[in-house]
Amino acid sequence: MRFGPGLFIALRYLLGRAHEGGRYLRGAVAGIALSLIPIMVTLIVADGMIRGITDRYLELGTGHLQVYNFMSPGDIEDVVPQIAELGEIRGVWPEQQGLGVLIGGKGKTGATIRAVDPSFWDYAERGKYLVTLSGTTKIESPREVLLGEELARSAGVEVGDTVRLMTIRVTEAGRNIPRLLPFTVRGIVSSGYRDLDSLWCIMNYEGGKQFLAPELSDTHLIIKTADPYKDADVITRALYQTLGPGFGIYTWKELQRSQYQSYESTRQLLLFIMALIVAVAAVNVSSATSMLAIERSRDIAVLKAFGTSPRETSRIFLWGSFLTGLLGALIGITLGLILGNYINSLIHGLESILGFFSSLFDRGEVKILDPGFYLETIPIIVDWTAVFFIGLFTILCSMLASWIPARRAGKIPPLELLRKY
Repeated sequence: MRFGPGLFIALRYLLGRAHEGGRYLRGAVAGIALSLIPIMVTLIVADGMIRGITDRYLELGTGHLQVYNFMSPGDIEDVVPQIAELGEIRGVWPEQQGLGVLIGGKGKTGATIRAVDPSFWDYAERGKYLVTLSGTTKIESPREVLLGEELARSAGVEVGDTVRLMTIRVTEAGRNIPRLLPFTVRGIVSSGYRDLDSLWCIMNYEGGKQFLAPELSDTHLIIKTADPYKDADVITRALYQTLGPGFGIYTWKELQRSQYQSYESTRQLLLFIMALIVAVAAVNVSSATSMLAIERSRDIAVLKAFGTSPRETSRIFLWGSFLTGLLGALIGITLGLILGNYINSLIHGLESILGFFSSLFDRGEVKILDPGFYLETIPIIVDWTAVFFIGLFTILCSMLASWIPARRAGKIPPLELLRKY
């Protein structure tokens, strides 16, 4: 039997009448499609969360690369012109970072003090990841600060309020003593991710040099490149050649290695669990193939009587399993992508419904994704390579699951079948 007739017969079985066995294959298609929908939604949500959090750290936190001058940390600004001349560098900013205690109207809380030039916050990527909730990001005086949304809420302060910052300074005798200075809140900002907003106390670079002790803070350069996901390693080598010994250069992958590995491990674990669901759904194809062979035993007898070999007969049912897996994958992936594309609207709608019922019992607001740990809005990221391999895995599982019943159908002697009719 040639390639075409076997495929045609399998397609006829799949799309034929229910009493002719098509209901079994279509039931398997539905099972595969239903198993793929949560996989696609999980993939989109996981990739969106990882990419959204990563981009916020890259654009607002660590930068794409950081450069340290181990020989003379205070002179780190001297190499800015050299770095800026490299072709793939989009921006270079000196930053001094330390820890302190912020004292506001509601009490005191720990804070990460970031002293960086205000132009860093006006970089082209700022509009995507940083929102000014009140006030402005223009810091004009060393005694003005910006606060992250969650930090401002914890301290109970608003724009225009005066807060006090306490740090430690080192005396000439080597003693550590507290230092307390007042600052005016110039603006309140949000990155959309509370892990960042809960710690940020931002001042300009000049204010940091006056307020932070060099011995108890880190001074480095934040570097932005054209594409941090592709250019980081290449630019690192170029920077080492330009700056020479005495400098340390770290990519974003090195600065946040444990965090990003944790995200990726969680993603892989979720996909593995979902893949098991697909494998279980594919087993239904085996049952469907067995029932189809029973229903179409007369067709098998006729085909064998006309000289169809056992291998060609088995191939018909393998084609059926292939089409079942392919159709189930197409339907499941398509529906999963559609649902994933509207995941933010679906989550907010479900929160509203649950919140309504929760209010009836005075249980308070319902949050499916707590913004204290997740992004407020999930970016929609589709990994088409992963989508392709998920579809391929589904089809292969379907064919492997039906291999044994397909071979069994091909080995049935034709006389045994003809006696029944």
